[in-house]
Amino acid sequence: MHCGSRGLESDEPVEGESAVVTSRDVARLAGVSQPTVSRALRDDSRVSGETKRRVREAAQLLGYVPSEAGRALSSGRTRRIGLLVTDLDNQFYSHIIAPVHRELERLGYQLMLHTETADNETVAERLIANGLDGVLLATSTVDSVAPLRLRDRGMPFVYFNRVGTLVGADAAVVDPQKGYREAVDHIVGLGHTRIGAVLGPANTSTAQGREAALRAALAANGLILPEANVRRAPYSAADGEAAAAELFDLAERPTALFCGNDVVAYGALNAARRAGLSVPDDISVIGFDDLPEAAWPIVDLTTIGYDITGMARAAADLIVRRIEQPDAPNDESRFDSSFVERSTVAPPRA
Repeated sequence: MHCGSRGLESDEPVEGESAVVTSRDVARLAGVSQPTVSRALRDDSRVSGETKRRVREAAQLLGYVPSEAGRALSSGRTRRIGLLVTDLDNQFYSHIIAPVHRELERLGYQLMLHTETADNETVAERLIANGLDGVLLATSTVDSVAPLRLRDRGMPFVYFNRVGTLVGADAAVVDPQKGYREAVDHIVGLGHTRIGAVLGPANTSTAQGREAALRAALAANGLILPEANVRRAPYSAADGEAAAAELFDLAERPTALFCGNDVVAYGALNAARRAGLSVPDDISVIGFDDLPEAAWPIVDLTTIGYDITGMARAAADLIVRRIEQPDAPNDESRFDSSFVERSTVAPPRA
């Protein structure tokens, strides 16, 4: 594509500007075309390793610094990826930002964090207006309209730690089944039969999948999860504490409590302390995610874990693939879960 006599890749100085090193200078020294310089510095797979070496050596010798604005104009891409979250207080997100950032940086993209307090039609418009090449959706509900709007506007996106039902797309998710089977087998083996649960929001695929896996694991052991022993709450410590407090007030309170994630479990531990209950003697508590804080000695939370860092990297890989190969079939990176035993589980009191 060409624009006037200079072209979109050109960074030649105009009259009145001080002389600067341009990609054309690098091209002359390396003995390649100007577009090849741009492709080589982007580590384009179509450029041979020898050519990349010559271009980089020439750029270093001349002190050439590529213009990000020029790159965006010439390629039609900003090389910026958005990560959409609605709750920065949730510790889960603080542990995925760094690995997503590192993987995108390795692939030549920048991470832009976007926070929204609601998931509605205007969210997609704001994301599109910010000039992103793609978006990682970490907070979508099953009935979210944002994926519909992004699809209609041609904006690539990937579901992270959840999926939507209205629009199919690439996804990086956890399979909770193995972890729950191992966890339930363990607590049943300890003698627990009165089970309770503080589950996540009913309109998220994450909560739905975890509830189904928990109920299936209990059924395999001849147990059920009574609705009276179930509460559903946002993934926050405060909401987890309030929900767990209700269950601890039951005449026949559960002896083992499964929580929708570790953050909810932290709230449940607080509720037990406030209620004068001993963990794990009076109540066993099991989380999900195995966040680094769960392993702190002061917490030492029994939980269900998986490779969070690997899942974050997979999401970054998926969105870059979707941007660079828009016609590729949808792909799902699915990560197994496993039981992580610590000190918040013990046999029930006789």
